[in-house]
Amino acid sequence: MTTFFKTAEHYVAGSMTLPQKYYTSDEIFAREKERIFKKYWVCVGHQSRIPNAGDYFLFNLFDESLIVLRDRENQIRAFYNVCRHRGTRVCEEGEGRFSGSIQCSYHAWTYGLDGKLIGAPFMKDVEGFRWDEFPLRSAPLKVWEGFVFVYLGMDEPTSFEELHAPLMNRFQPWNLDRLKSHQRISYDVNSNWKYIFQNFNECYHCPTIHPLLNKFTDYTSGNNDLTEGPFLGGFMEITNESMTVTGRACALPLGQLGENSKRGYYYSILPNLLLNIHPDYVMFHLVLPDAPGHSLIVSEWLFNPESFGRDDFHPQEAVDFWHETNLQDWHVCELGQLGVSSQAYSPGWYTPRESLLAAFDRHYLKIMRD
Repeated sequence: MTTFFKTAEHYVAGSMTLPQKYYTSDEIFAREKERIFKKYWVCVGHQSRIPNAGDYFLFNLFDESLIVLRDRENQIRAFYNVCRHRGTRVCEEGEGRFSGSIQCSYHAWTYGLDGKLIGAPFMKDVEGFRWDEFPLRSAPLKVWEGFVFVYLGMDEPTSFEELHAPLMNRFQPWNLDRLKSHQRISYDVNSNWKYIFQNFNECYHCPTIHPLLNKFTDYTSGNNDLTEGPFLGGFMEITNESMTVTGRACALPLGQLGENSKRGYYYSILPNLLLNIHPDYVMFHLVLPDAPGHSLIVSEWLFNPESFGRDDFHPQEAVDFWHETNLQDWHVCELGQLGVSSQAYSPGWYTPRESLLAAFDRHYLKIMRD
């Protein structure tokens, strides 16, 4: 049985916000790439984005580009978007479908959906050339609850199951692996990625920043089951049917939810996934930083696949709700970034309603200092 704690129960008096350099320093940002984004499994999206063999999308982070695809055997794979001939980027379109192979436009080196080299003009009779030694380079990949994760480090990754042990089987009632994507929106945000994580992990700001969200949930009702480490979060009580612009459910329930039918669950999963689970839909954010003061955020809405085509399916009510809320969040994160960049900034005290932020900082500093 999952044990939940009120947010303030894990408050440590005297916990303070991070020093300025962690939001503004290029050196710190470079260290984060190596110690966080290349040591943790990075979420690239949900498997519903590539439902059929040959479907693909590109995932771009820092200087890396990955081709994430579904092969002929229905397996999801991730390949570095780099031709094994002279290193040319193979694929330019952000998403689409391969007819059966992947071809570099430069010299027509061609690869199967399994990554194997199947075509290289004028190389057939070259002495010493071994075709099986030049497949597209793959990245380690795991699918958890329908979400696709890759490992961007060049070393051997920590077992996904071991690292994510607190999350294993945590969300089975919601059938996350069965859900179908409805819409995806990208946001450019002039804020450090950590500020976005920290904002996500508290509702202390909800009454002043989010009048619509505050209308349908009690911001003091936060109960958390994950309170330390790389994964943080819990639930808040929903005062109506769901988190939509009308307060009504906009789709079929995601499963047999019992008491969870009146709760919204919110989890931050290091290094880049923010997960919002509601009774009738899921909305998640991928946070993709590219500079100390800038991040791309990709938000996506998922629904019970049986909802599509029904007269009572109103997904836009969920999209509009969170699009409005997102814009409010991103704006205040940008204001925060402006503030912490000032010479007048110095660390301030966290309140009891911000215990998860202090927990995030503790884990972050441990990673950065080890």
